[in-house]
Amino acid sequence: MRRVADRVSRIKGSGIREFFDIAQRMDAVISLGVGEPDFVTPWSIREACIFALEKGYTSYTSNWGLLELREAISDNMYRETGVYYDPEDEILITTGVSEALDLALRAILDPGDEVILHEPSYVSYKPCTIFTGARPVCVATDVKDDFKLCADALRERLTENTKALVLNYPNNPTGAIMGRNDLEAIADIVNERDLLVISDEIYGELTYDGKHTPFSALDGMKERTILLNGFSKAYAMTGWRIGYAMGPKDLIGAMMKIHQYVMLCAPITAQMAALEALRARTEMEQMIEEYNRRRRVMLRGLKEIGLDCFEPKGAFYAFPSITNTGLSSEEFARQLLMRERVVVIPGSVFGACGEGFIRCAYAVSQYELKEAIERMGRFLAGL
Repeated sequence: MRRVADRVSRIKGSGIREFFDIAQRMDAVISLGVGEPDFVTPWSIREACIFALEKGYTSYTSNWGLLELREAISDNMYRETGVYYDPEDEILITTGVSEALDLALRAILDPGDEVILHEPSYVSYKPCTIFTGARPVCVATDVKDDFKLCADALRERLTENTKALVLNYPNNPTGAIMGRNDLEAIADIVNERDLLVISDEIYGELTYDGKHTPFSALDGMKERTILLNGFSKAYAMTGWRIGYAMGPKDLIGAMMKIHQYVMLCAPITAQMAALEALRARTEMEQMIEEYNRRRRVMLRGLKEIGLDCFEPKGAFYAFPSITNTGLSSEEFARQLLMRERVVVIPGSVFGACGEGFIRCAYAVSQYELKEAIERMGRFLAGL
């Protein structure tokens, strides 16, 4: 008897967490690995959670999440983009964006369906697609195109079985963004081929060149798009595990059906904290300004030590090329960790076209960034 399902046994563990776990057993390590803000969640948000506990908010909420929180998310979305989502049945509160992604894929996919993933991409997309029995189809992006998904490359990979496209801009791991014109070229294909889109926009607030355009804000795309977002990155709330999905009533309803059986609801105290986060955005904006300063320190430092790097314009990642070292991405990351105690993530874990690059998260202090770059420079000099 096969005790573990085949589709599960074929999946490798997260390449990000592998390096994180190694570093946990070492001293004096500077981690540019895990994409987690070094900021503590702002006090007003923590205080809202404490106050909720003191008032006895310890029960379940609706499967959909607190209506007050859904209303605040709807209001914020409409104010920022002009796109309206009905908080009653077009918004679902989830336990992090990771759950929202899993729910979205399971709600729309059947075995044999194909899903387009652009790479380099976040490590969860491919395994979560495989868990549904569907087939991930990867489209490579290239640094010469600023790591944007090109319409021609997308069109080439479409088949009669293609049902959905997963988008992630601002992008993890490259920091790439796509402007409205870029997205409209993709939207034309989505409309032409009757596709659904899962748009992971968790880094939407972290855009340093212009304003982020949600995919659902494009003409005709609201009814085709499940938009995923949350509070982990921009609000420094990774451990609170609060995300949400917005989309057409039928798709969000299908996601809620799964959610109510496997998760029931997100923690009520975390939902109360998220509500405060939407009300008090000043500290979030200050954190974004600091990320932008760190971005410039990272880019300048990489250039000084001889690593070419595409300029990231979103998220908090740099994706420099290490091809001039003659090492593979994994060899570079392992040797750098062992010799200089700096954690970076091999680009290859984000897809085959990520080989020759490493991901460096600049979600650490400027002091640690400068020290990490100095160590990387020493490592390069010794090769």
